[in-house]
Amino acid sequence: MAIDHIIPLAADGETTLDNLALTCVGCNGFKLDFQSGMDPETGTETRLFHPRTDMWYDHFQWSEDGVELKGVTAIGRATVVRLRMNREAVKSARQRWVAVGWHPPKLQT
Repeated sequence: MAIDHIIPLAADGETTLDNLALTCVGCNGFKLDFQSGMDPETGTETRLFHPRTDMWYDHFQWSEDGVELKGVTAIGRATVVRLRMNREAVKSARQRWVAVGWHPPKLQT
């Protein structure tokens, strides 16, 4: 895991708890200093998912087999594409996690 500045330092983001989030190293490497991405459905530039203010289940869902992450809003779709969240290595790991019952995560109530 890596610690990510949600609003990058290059965009005047601060190193405070409200602006930090845990992320996988690979996704963080694709996010870089970006705060937006292209929604493949509408072709519009859209802000990325903000883990401190957005609700995950409002923007994402898992495919039926639990292997692919699907964006259900422009924010979700742009985030999945920008962070390359369905790259082959990640999908391969998810397949193994599904097989042993570790994935997909269950909604906490």
